[in-house]
Amino acid sequence: MDINDVVRQARAANVRLVRFLYCDNGGIIRGKATHVDKLATRMREGIGQTLAMQAFTAVETLATVEGMGPVGEFRLIPDPQTFVVLPYVPASASMMCDMVRLDGQPWEACPRTFLKRMVARLAEQGMRAEAAIEHEFYLAREVGGRFVPADQSLCYSSIGLDEQGEVIDAILSALEAVGLSVELFHTELGPAQQELSIRHADALTAADHVCLVREVVRGTARHYGLYATFAPKPFLDQAGSGAHIHFSLWGAEGSPQAGKNLFYDPQQRAGLSQIGKYFIGGVLRHLPALVALTCGSPNSYSRLLPHFWSSAYTAWGYDNREGAIRVPSPFWGREAESLNLELKPSDHSGNPYLALGALIAAGLDGIQRQIDPGEPVEVDPGNLSDEERERRGIRRLPTTLDEALDELERDAVLMEALGPLLGRSYLAVKRAEAEFFREKTPEEVASQHFYKY
Repeated sequence: MDINDVVRQARAANVRLVRFLYCDNGGIIRGKATHVDKLATRMREGIGQTLAMQAFTAVETLATVEGMGPVGEFRLIPDPQTFVVLPYVPASASMMCDMVRLDGQPWEACPRTFLKRMVARLAEQGMRAEAAIEHEFYLAREVGGRFVPADQSLCYSSIGLDEQGEVIDAILSALEAVGLSVELFHTELGPAQQELSIRHADALTAADHVCLVREVVRGTARHYGLYATFAPKPFLDQAGSGAHIHFSLWGAEGSPQAGKNLFYDPQQRAGLSQIGKYFIGGVLRHLPALVALTCGSPNSYSRLLPHFWSSAYTAWGYDNREGAIRVPSPFWGREAESLNLELKPSDHSGNPYLALGALIAAGLDGIQRQIDPGEPVEVDPGNLSDEERERRGIRRLPTTLDEALDELERDAVLMEALGPLLGRSYLAVKRAEAEFFREKTPEEVASQHFYKY
């Protein structure tokens, strides 16, 4: 699809405003909109945005980053392939954008460009990535100035689907209208907590889909007097919400392994190949730093607790839902297609482009250095003794965003992958957010994250 195709579709759908969207370092989806009369021009020239926006935090303050002040700007250049007409708001459409310098080159602080670079690294090795996300969120009402779950439904309960059946159907219809294929939907552990899974796609498209799901679900829920929140821990006395990443590597077109799932080996337990094990080894090695990107808010670390099935240790296992990395049993008759790895310490306060790009960087390091992940854990790692965890090289994940950022800053592989400007700006933004919430109670942190995500 090109510029002319987008303009034709926009006019055919009577669109008036087209949003040029991006996800920033704070994990917030931001952007500007152009009138359809100027759409073709804006798609060619871009929409101007101050460089300072990549130093802007989720709490609406400006972090101190050299070169990201009041002087200078970048352009938002949309990807025509991401054009969708928004079904929950009149006469509107959207596209996801890259951040481009005034000389026409990709801006080094652009998260979407970062993921493109990591995808290119894979391609150089004859590989491509597929990903799918489990989207967990709460439906809530505002009562007496505070948010409360919309119902008291039970985990996986059929009655839970009845309780919110009308809004769930509207959400599914809206997701289908923007071209997303919903494969699973069910109620989750918390009251009025929902989970939906979108069909897997290449890594860049999967990250675009994360942003689109957040937009569509939240926008649709408001039509029913509800608020949808993807915050990691919006209610401290209830289950947290994750964005578990399901991931696999495939032989790239033109490579000797073209079209083959590189994580699959039918001769190995559960079909997990040696390359898959090396990938796990790399992710586990870098995981204490990686969570600074996949779990990007102070609220995230109220979710990453032992015995809560969200993972709290650098452990992996076959169908072990307490492991940071789970190897799900592949489906009968589709073993080669369905074998994948699930990363559990991930939520929607993280920027999906940064999360998937850093996951690729960590896993690729494991493959290149042939990092052994150790033996799979067959029990809840939280029930192992400290001595046993130490013997097996199992570490506790960071318990605060500050700790995770310290780990990231020390991680040469991930910092090199991010690059100086993106790495520096991300650390500055997240340290500013951590500082803002440091003196606040957990209840205040949860409350203020509810509406942001």
